[in-house]
Amino acid sequence: MSSLCDRFHIKFWGVRGSIPCPGTETVRYGGNTSCVEMQVGEERLIFDGGTGLRVLGQSMLSETPITAHLFFSHSHWDHIQGFPFFTPAFVAGNSFHIYGLPAPNGSTMQQRLHDQMLHPNFPVPLQIMQSNLQFYDIQAGEIITIGDVRVETGKLNHPGEALGYRVSFRDKTAVYVTDTEHFPDRLDENVLKLVREADVLIIDATYTDEEYYNPQSSKVGWGHSTWQEGIKIAQAAKVKQLVLFHHDPAHDDTFLDQIKEEAISVFPDTLLAREGLMITLPFND
Repeated sequence: MSSLCDRFHIKFWGVRGSIPCPGTETVRYGGNTSCVEMQVGEERLIFDGGTGLRVLGQSMLSETPITAHLFFSHSHWDHIQGFPFFTPAFVAGNSFHIYGLPAPNGSTMQQRLHDQMLHPNFPVPLQIMQSNLQFYDIQAGEIITIGDVRVETGKLNHPGEALGYRVSFRDKTAVYVTDTEHFPDRLDENVLKLVREADVLIIDATYTDEEYYNPQSSKVGWGHSTWQEGIKIAQAAKVKQLVLFHHDPAHDDTFLDQIKEEAISVFPDTLLAREGLMITLPFND
C-alpha cells in the first residue's frame, strides 16, 4: 500500500468558464465553473473556487478535520462563486490557507471574498464561517513552499490580472494556467517559463481559433485563449500531457467531442477537462 508521500493526484470538480451551464447537453463534461484539486504528498491544494468547489466541499465532509490550501487565479465571478457554498469552511476545526493576488485597485482576496457575501448578494457574511481561514497576498513570481511541495507563480494576460501556478513535488510537476489570452505575434514568455517541461499542463482553451478571430463576434481582448494556442504552448514547452480547460458555456458535449478529436490529431497527449477526471502522476523513484 502506497503512503501519502507517494501520491500526486489531480481531480477536476469544475471545468467551465464564465457561468455554470448544467443541462442535458453538458452532462459528460459537466457544467460547474473552475475548481481543480491536487492531493500532493501530504498536502491538499485547491485551485479556484467556482461552483465546482461546492461539490468538492460536499465530498470532503467525512474527512474532518481538514487542512487545505486554496489558490485563486483571480476573483472574476466564475472563479469565486462557489466559495460561499463551501460547506467545510463553516465547520469549526477545519483550516484553510487562502492565497490570491491583490487587485489593481489594492483590494485583497480576503476583501473580495468578503464583499461577495455581503447583503444584498448573500444572506450570511464571511465571518460566520467557523473554520480557521488564513489569507495570504501573493505576487507573480513568488514561490510558496508547503511542506515538500513547491508552488511557483506567474503572471497571466487577463483583464484585472491573474496568476498561474506550477506545482512541483519530487520529480513531477503540474501547471494550472487558466484565464490567459495569447499574444498575436509571439508565445507568452511568462507562460512558457511556468509550464516548462511540465508533466501535466491545465490550460485555458475557452475558444476555437474560428471563434476567437470571427470578424462578426471577435473575442480578441476578452482575456481567453484557444485550444490551438494551447497546443502551441505545450509543444514549445515540451509538455508531456495537455489538458484543455475552462470550456465556453456555449460548447456542448458534442462540440467538445469534436475539439477533442481535432486536438488529439495535432497533439496526441491531449485530454479535455471534465468533471470527475482524475490524473495520477507516477514517480520515477
